[in-house]
Amino acid sequence: MIQLYFLSILCNGLSGYILFADNTGEDLNKEPLSFNNPTFHLVLGILGAVTGFLKILSPLHDKAYIVGDLLPAVAGIVAGFLLIFGIYRKEIYSISESDKSLDYLASSLLRFRKPLGLAVFIIALLHFIFPSALFL
Repeated sequence: MIQLYFLSILCNGLSGYILFADNTGEDLNKEPLSFNNPTFHLVLGILGAVTGFLKILSPLHDKAYIVGDLLPAVAGIVAGFLLIFGIYRKEIYSISESDKSLDYLASSLLRFRKPLGLAVFIIALLHFIFPSALFL
């Protein structure tokens, strides 16, 4: 489906940019049209993860390009999970500080935000340029 192809590129590109920009030093902005808005992160994370999952189920062409559709789909799922988990850690986790295992998991996953964001953005860009390539 061409709609999933477009949504995959859009979600992966925006998610990759947000993860690579990594404005963790700043507070999340409450303005509605900001890339630092927590609601925008949450909606983009959910949309990216759902689009990645649906992209696994329905490939772009009749020929099943396993790696060609699998790499952007997995990138969308991972980026969506990182965006949702980042919002969870900033907004909700600050309320209860008693669980140290969750803090260890969060710090180990979110440590790789910048490299994963760059990789997701590059995958989205290459997937846009070469839509039917075998390895994208």
